[in-house]
Amino acid sequence: MIDKTYQPSDVEGRISAAWEEAGAFRAGRPERAGAETYAIVIPPPNVTGSLHMGHALNNTLQDVLCRFERMRGKDVLWQPGTDHAGIATQMVVERQMMERQEPSRRDIGRDKFLEKVWAWKAESGGTIVNQLKRLGASCDWSRERFTMDEGLSKAVLKVFVELYREGLIYKDKRLVNWDPKLLTAISDLEVVPVETKGSLWHLRYPLEGKTFNPEDPSTYIVVATTRPETMLGDSGVAVHPDDERYKALVGKNVILPLVGRKIPILADEYSDPEKGSGAVKITPAHDFNDFEVGKRHNLAQINVLTIEAKITFSDAAFNEARGNPAFAQTAELEGVDRFVARKQIVARLEEAGLVEKIEPHGLSVPHGDRSNVVIEPFLTDQWYVNAAELAKPAIAAVRDGRTTFVPKNWEATYFNWMENIQPWCISRQLWWGHQIPAWYGPDGKVFVAEAEAEAQAEADKHYGQKAVLKRDEDVLDTWFSSALWPFSTLGWPDETRELTRFYPTNTLVTGFDIIFFWVARMMMMGMHFMKDEKGAPEIPFKDVYIHRLVRDASGAKMSKSKGNVVDPLGLIDEFGADALRFTLMRAVAPSHDIRLGPQDVENNRNFATKLWNAARFVEFNGAARVAGFDPKSAKEVLNRWIAHETQKALEEVTAALGEYKFAEAANAAYRFVWNVYCDWYVELSKPLLTGVDGPAKDETRAMAAWALDEIIKMLHPFMPFITEELWRVTAEQGPKRETLLALAPWSKLEGLTDDKAEAEIGWVIDLITAIRSIRAEMNINVNIPLVLAGVPAETQARAERWAEFIKRLARVSEISAAATPPQGSAQLVVRGDLVALPLVGVIDIAAERARLAKEMKKAEDDIDRVEKKLGNPKFVERAEPEVVEEERAKREEALARKAKIAEAIERLKGAA
Repeated sequence: MIDKTYQPSDVEGRISAAWEEAGAFRAGRPERAGAETYAIVIPPPNVTGSLHMGHALNNTLQDVLCRFERMRGKDVLWQPGTDHAGIATQMVVERQMMERQEPSRRDIGRDKFLEKVWAWKAESGGTIVNQLKRLGASCDWSRERFTMDEGLSKAVLKVFVELYREGLIYKDKRLVNWDPKLLTAISDLEVVPVETKGSLWHLRYPLEGKTFNPEDPSTYIVVATTRPETMLGDSGVAVHPDDERYKALVGKNVILPLVGRKIPILADEYSDPEKGSGAVKITPAHDFNDFEVGKRHNLAQINVLTIEAKITFSDAAFNEARGNPAFAQTAELEGVDRFVARKQIVARLEEAGLVEKIEPHGLSVPHGDRSNVVIEPFLTDQWYVNAAELAKPAIAAVRDGRTTFVPKNWEATYFNWMENIQPWCISRQLWWGHQIPAWYGPDGKVFVAEAEAEAQAEADKHYGQKAVLKRDEDVLDTWFSSALWPFSTLGWPDETRELTRFYPTNTLVTGFDIIFFWVARMMMMGMHFMKDEKGAPEIPFKDVYIHRLVRDASGAKMSKSKGNVVDPLGLIDEFGADALRFTLMRAVAPSHDIRLGPQDVENNRNFATKLWNAARFVEFNGAARVAGFDPKSAKEVLNRWIAHETQKALEEVTAALGEYKFAEAANAAYRFVWNVYCDWYVELSKPLLTGVDGPAKDETRAMAAWALDEIIKMLHPFMPFITEELWRVTAEQGPKRETLLALAPWSKLEGLTDDKAEAEIGWVIDLITAIRSIRAEMNINVNIPLVLAGVPAETQARAERWAEFIKRLARVSEISAAATPPQGSAQLVVRGDLVALPLVGVIDIAAERARLAKEMKKAEDDIDRVEKKLGNPKFVERAEPEVVEEERAKREEALARKAKIAEAIERLKGAA
């Protein structure tokens, strides 16, 4: 017996347990030993993480694919796991230690600190895994992996050592994103640009050989900068080679203020004549662009900041300046914080007449996403991967179609990044992570090996005696181990059965923001280390499905600071996991972000309720599954029609999922369930189900139950909990179920197309829908007559057969036929047949025309107002993206309203 209401909270936990007990999601089930495989690796969430809306979208997409392919009979592996998340995890544990007033990690040492991290991971880490299960993720949880598992660590060591020995990993002194609070290099993804109101300082740099006079521009050159504190490390001034103002100065020197060092004026296209003064200071050790200019012109790289972002004069470049009396006061800045030093430097420059002007200037300042402090471009020794070399086969694989991006336009982003790739900094100054397998001898010589004993043996051989080695303290960038995820999780470097069977994987589902950080690196590492049977580089996945962001209901990006974060767990608690999943799937699109609010999820909870009530209706009317029932045997036109529509809907859903068109698939299922089955079939079948016993009633009962079964299977990838529960409760009558729905076969319906049945029932539905639309447009609240105008006998006969339904559902008082439409009637065409609704005496036609004209004017005014806004380039450039999107949505709504009003006006033209 189906309960009166569906309560997700009462059902979801029980169903999850049933799936787990049955091992429903395990790859390599015995009955599928010879089946085609389908594999997806989960983008491993941070072990510190909790489910956010991006996770909900990403994992629902993966789950829909896995459940769909599992039902299609494939041996599916959805590989789960979590990422050790170096910085994030270390911060969590350090914060806990601070809150408990425990000694710091440096006080207790590396080993004891790592013990604490592992203890935290065992107790609290992986919360997100249980939250993914609440979402309904059908991963093979028995195979869960962690990026610091012993097996994955083995893979990391092997990859590092092999790449080092091939010359593809090396140490170098380059600029990195440096976090002066966490004291480590960080990746670009961990840098958040913050729009800030700053200043642009125009500074006068005296020319060598001239007596500086602030009133005489020939004695100096003006450079514009937003960072006066780094001027202490300047090693050049750049002007554009075509800038006539400075051509005579190229090759000459300026005297660096406050330091006294001579630095050259050079020509480089990096300088923009249209910005600032057209001359820029070049500080190679403190700016990524300046670093490249410095390399081109062989300029000195002078570091003026410590790792804590305090001023330092330890660089050898200052040795000569120390004897300069003018430098004595500047030297007092040693150890001063960068922003305090900025004020003091500007004050001293102003005192010396070296500041021409200061302008307000908006700029994007990089901040650490975890520390929230300003990030410094910092010159330091780090480990690097020669990404340009590794990128070559990865670029070729996408170029020749072995790996395809969906949508395809993201391939341009991939190529742009890969073809301009820079060396990849893989070292981090942390303790939590994969420690770099490098040991240093007494003279600094490095020995790289998978194990310390191996490194020791190499060192002893090199030195000819027992050497004292010190291990590199740095750990690897989290993305390094994540880059190996598709094959390390399958057991590589061991030749495991899983690796042979499931690699390469089929589909990767991920967000556009990590195409470079994760997708590209998996492509590079996979193709370097994995080879096919012929020894050729093997791709890690065939398709890469890229999704966009989930925004709030107004289109704004979700953020804690805005207070507009929508919590998926809260929505699951309130509306159920199925409602959230179905909302996301109906809205996901390759071309735009998703807007999501609680109302959207509530609407799809109502859809779940509609489905549940339809199942109860079927059960209440004695409609149960009949063993051996063949829908092709149906005689009743209504039953032939629903069989036709079921096959059509299944074909649409199957085709759309096969092409990653999730919204098309979900909406096709929605339309069929809500509009076709619930609204029309249930309504039109009531007389048969409640009528006299006999073949027609039996057939309708069997067909109603059959179609409901097909619906349950069709919806399962999207809404696994409610469908699994309906699968269970509908099994209480009729033939026994052979398996859980999660393992049931996806339907393949053939031979149910019935154009005659569709023409008959489709005409009735279209007629009733059109009449209802006119009634709504013209506010008609009374029953009105319907005239069939010059229609063929077949249509008249059809109208007679369904007259009672048409009268009741369209509120028609009578149905008649005439050669032409009566005067004063609204006319409409239904599948080529002209029908009329006499309106004389029903509405005031003149007043209705006036009302519609007024509505048309309002719609046109709304369109005009929005068009003016969107046609203003300044508005589009300056307004927040969500505001622009909101205006576009208003335009679409107004255009749709105008079209409907125009239809209503057209219908009234025939009414006198």
